[in-house]
Amino acid sequence: MTVYEKLLQVRDRKGSGYFVLIDPDKKSESETLSIVEQCAGAGVDGILVGSSLLLSQRFNSTIKAIKQQFNIPVILFPGSTIQLSEFADAVLFLSLISGRNPEFLISTQVLGAPIIRKMALEAISTGYMLIESGKTTAAEFMSNSKPIPRDKNDIAVAHAMAGEYLGMKMIYLEAGSGAIHSVPETMIEAVSAYVQIPVVVGGGIKTPEEARKKVEAGASFIVTGNVLESSENLNLIKEFAQAVHWKEENKMELQRFRKVK
Repeated sequence: MTVYEKLLQVRDRKGSGYFVLIDPDKKSESETLSIVEQCAGAGVDGILVGSSLLLSQRFNSTIKAIKQQFNIPVILFPGSTIQLSEFADAVLFLSLISGRNPEFLISTQVLGAPIIRKMALEAISTGYMLIESGKTTAAEFMSNSKPIPRDKNDIAVAHAMAGEYLGMKMIYLEAGSGAIHSVPETMIEAVSAYVQIPVVVGGGIKTPEEARKKVEAGASFIVTGNVLESSENLNLIKEFAQAVHWKEENKMELQRFRKVK
């Protein structure tokens, strides 16, 4: 079974899936392993690893260490072709379909494809869409592309449908690292109503309650990163997982009801 098929099973079984994004530039290897340990114990469905720049030399060794110590999917979320590792389980093969910069639409993908094939990595084709978030994010700046205005649901829907028709397996709505505003629920609802493939939502999601609203709007997977970079917030991992896994919550409620009855 492929990683993608397993993710679909997670979505169907739990209602939605929860990913934690780790930036190797912001954490030491030991700090990263500590976070992953908490993720594994809290029911996180996968670890995304990636960076806008990647200045750290620990990228490959960190992924290898995670896979040696934990039984949790590691999925690359690359900002460039240097962010590929044979030790990962899969890679989000991103195409920035919200922009008009050919480098991130197809050029980088052409350079990365032979490397991915040589590493025997599973590639999950993903239509990546930047959404206006109230500030210029690293993804927006580095890609030299404009985000989709947060009040233009019709534009977002059209881009998402184009991604699906091009054969993408996922649509990723991205507000960006450190976003002031997360992707609006109205936009998530509109996009998920028009595409049949999973919708991933990340950027600016600061609380479990906010994550739950994204799920209720139609998100198949939730991604958090910045909010967990502070050690004080690591205790939120389990709360995020519980908020996202709404089917499990309903199942527990049903079991309690049956016991009372």
